[in-house]
Amino acid sequence: MNKTMQAKIWNHAQWVKETDPIALRGMFDELLRKAGFNVLSCTEHHFSPQGYTALWLLSESHFAVHTFPEFGRTYIELSSCNLDFYLNFLSMTKEL
Repeated sequence: MNKTMQAKIWNHAQWVKETDPIALRGMFDELLRKAGFNVLSCTEHHFSPQGYTALWLLSESHFAVHTFPEFGRTYIELSSCNLDFYLNFLSMTKEL
């Protein structure tokens, strides 16, 4: 028997102005949960002399943040297999 799985993954990437690691962690912890995502864990790394990367492992895939403080910008990227949660998140982050 041939069983084929067709996965649907929605991806979104954008630049945001916030670069402070504490602010980013708090903001995206809250936004991901408000959108409906189930956060399994979050891991972070602070680069020397500057820069920050965080990765949230979600039941529905993952979310990443990469700061570029020298340019005053942060790159965010979401991958999600849940369209409703994905659309919720997009509506909340379009003004960032």
